[in-house]
Amino acid sequence: MMSDQSHEARLSSAAITLPEPLPAFGQYVPAVVHGDQLWVGGHFGTRADGTIHTGRCGADVTTAEAREAARAAALNLVSTVRDTLGTLERVVRVAHVYGVVNATPEFVEHTSVIDAASDVLVEVFGDAGRHARLAVGVSSLPANLVLEIQATLVVEP
Repeated sequence: MMSDQSHEARLSSAAITLPEPLPAFGQYVPAVVHGDQLWVGGHFGTRADGTIHTGRCGADVTTAEAREAARAAALNLVSTVRDTLGTLERVVRVAHVYGVVNATPEFVEHTSVIDAASDVLVEVFGDAGRHARLAVGVSSLPANLVLEIQATLVVEP
């Protein structure tokens, strides 16, 4: 990872193609900018064909499958960031990520799952992508989503 590369150049170097930003599915917006902060709401994983990663870790979803969902969720989140800001270059730092994993009580690999999302943020934003984080399990998520992630970023106003 080169620290002198721009975020857009790093994205290109990593051969990452961002999906189209996810639409809002209710009475909210996917992201809000206020001053030097960008709050990005819950994002979930989608596949190249547009299908959504669903299921419950520890029941019908493996840790590897959940990590794929987390990576896809992070790509969706980055797509929303770019769409909201017009460019990734305005991102100064990813400050915080909150990840929730749809899991059975016996499942204990929440951190490993959300690590896949964190990895994407570091791939795209370099050291500025390193963030504080919370990864937790929940008994269910809307539409049986495997997981959701949200983030707070510091941006150039």
